[in-house]
Amino acid sequence: MKKRKLKKWVKIFLILILVSAFITLLISYKKDYKKNLSDDNSNSKKNDVVTTTKKPDSNELSVVMVGDCLIHRFIYSDALNSDGTYFFDKMFTEVKDLIQGHDLAFYNQESIIGGKELGLSAYPRFNSPEEIGDAMTNLGFNLVSLANNHTMDKGEKGVINSVNYWKTKPGVYYTGQALSFEDRESNIKILEKNGIKYAFFAYTTVTNGLLPPSGKEYLTNIYSKEKAEKDIAKVKDKVDLIIVSMHWGEEYTTYPSSNQKQVAKELSNMGVNLVIGNHAHSLQPVEKINDTLVFYALGNFISAQETIDKQTGAIAYLNIKKTKDGRIEFSDVKADLIYTYFKGGRNFKVYPYTKLDNGILNNYETYYNKYKSVLNRYSNIIEVK
Repeated sequence: MKKRKLKKWVKIFLILILVSAFITLLISYKKDYKKNLSDDNSNSKKNDVVTTTKKPDSNELSVVMVGDCLIHRFIYSDALNSDGTYFFDKMFTEVKDLIQGHDLAFYNQESIIGGKELGLSAYPRFNSPEEIGDAMTNLGFNLVSLANNHTMDKGEKGVINSVNYWKTKPGVYYTGQALSFEDRESNIKILEKNGIKYAFFAYTTVTNGLLPPSGKEYLTNIYSKEKAEKDIAKVKDKVDLIIVSMHWGEEYTTYPSSNQKQVAKELSNMGVNLVIGNHAHSLQPVEKINDTLVFYALGNFISAQETIDKQTGAIAYLNIKKTKDGRIEFSDVKADLIYTYFKGGRNFKVYPYTKLDNGILNNYETYYNKYKSVLNRYSNIIEVK
């Protein structure tokens, strides 16, 4: 009887051991499964971060371009706050979404940002507050031309202050002014975006008779064929794309001058891919010269100049692709016409024509057709929205 009881307890004990072992194995399996699942999820999340935060080398760039930012007294007075600072951002709320989000965004800072200590001023010798540069970079502009006929409006000190201001803007490629010959050379950069290497230059053919002192020609980048050839030769074999901003031609005309056409051909022969013109304060046509896309003038982005020609400009867009054999191709070349509204020297606001009505600009549809024809005068390369 005792032996039977003993055997029974031994069997129970063995069964308990087997059950315990099974449970232990089951728990261990579940832990390993959860760990593997967690690791898989973690790797999946890491991969998601890589694909969303690091854009692959697509060999394509989206580009947006506008014309002259010319800050007259009425504009900076309209931007003045009670504490003595300036706020220009409110003037661009209607076009902000059209500019932000592009890989490259160009504009011409026509009025020099020479520092408030030199005294703010307007025509004929401009000096603008730093806050206009802040507003433009807030919009997303990262290619800035500083070479124009107002570069020397505040003399050497104005240029020094301007360059030092732009040096505080990381991610912004400015060109056209320098602190020394060495500074000019060091600012000839090769940058890369989405697998495309590019360089950016800015020149002016007009100076209003205000030339830099002898030996300090670096202060403003005055165009000559020889100078441009030397600059471009330094990067030509190292980049895929060369962009040049040209301040040229005659003011207040909708046709490019013979000099503009000559310079455009020279730049094309040098291997420049994209020429962005300004200075006219009105729109001029777009044309292709060999493989070079030329915007002769994009008009004013903002100014207090009156008349519809001077209050109308364009925001131009295009896609740039590097082909497998290294060539640059342009596509989706488009534009929004823009209008600078103001009344009584106040309430400045830049509108796309797509948001206009007759209350903002009477007969705006007629003007739309006029300026569309200006841009398309030489070809239908550009689609006007």
